[in-house]
Amino acid sequence: MKQQVNASVIQMENRQLEALLNETRETVAKNIKANTFNATDLWNIQRKMKPALRTKLTDRWKM
Repeated sequence: MKQQVNASVIQMENRQLEALLNETRETVAKNIKANTFNATDLWNIQRKMKPALRTKLTDRWKM
């Protein structure tokens, strides 16, 4: 078993550290159509999964 341990502290120049910690300004998109996820969507996903699982099992056992 390996007994070498790497140091968890990373050495970095001050310039690089400041570049990483600078605040980034982001804009928010306003005209986005939000998709809603409701019970019928979940029901359809589950309904589509049942035949796929059934064929997977029958292919495995060659039924």
